[in-house]
Amino acid sequence: MQNKAAPFARLVLVTPPVDEAAAFGDVLATACAAGGVAAVIARFSPTADVEPTARALMPRVQERSVAFLLEGHASLAAKIGADGAHLADAEALRDTLSVLKPGHIVGAGGLATRHEAMLAGEAGADYVMFGEPDAEGRRPSSAAVAERVGWWAAIFEIPCVAYAVSLDEVSAFAKAGADFVALDAALWAAPERAQTAVADALARLPEPERART
Repeated sequence: MQNKAAPFARLVLVTPPVDEAAAFGDVLATACAAGGVAAVIARFSPTADVEPTARALMPRVQERSVAFLLEGHASLAAKIGADGAHLADAEALRDTLSVLKPGHIVGAGGLATRHEAMLAGEAGADYVMFGEPDAEGRRPSSAAVAERVGWWAAIFEIPCVAYAVSLDEVSAFAKAGADFVALDAALWAAPERAQTAVADALARLPEPERART
């Protein structure tokens, strides 16, 4: 994932909980092919056989020059050659840094307060994420996420990811200063239109940030 010096926002795709790769691999590859995607955070269902599923999905993402991160599963990420892991709590972050650093991306989510975000940055997180839903599906308001993003972007060099639950939030979060905008449900509601949804999200980025690689 690009660092703070990047002059434009890019997308992070958060998968639905994947049960097995065969049913989702083509959809994910098609979404990544739309361009402008920096990373995929792969989530897995409780019934998934995670290692073979991750191994099958990973090349479909990395062949597009997109970083492949596992939600949790830090040791597995290092074992299979994933680009890193996304951690959803401070304790998991602390435990993971020694497993994946250096050489892998370690992302910090589940940051309920400014203080927690600062601690994650000080600990060595490569990015912080604001706005993702909790286990019950609750999240801050769109305005609160934008405020947190703006605060972080004005002070810190570590990149921040703003988690958008709809395409309508993409532009607002990019304008607030997010280095990356993450999308999940807005992409996968109609899997056959995933690439179109990514293109729609890119089109909602403010003109100075819109770019292709």
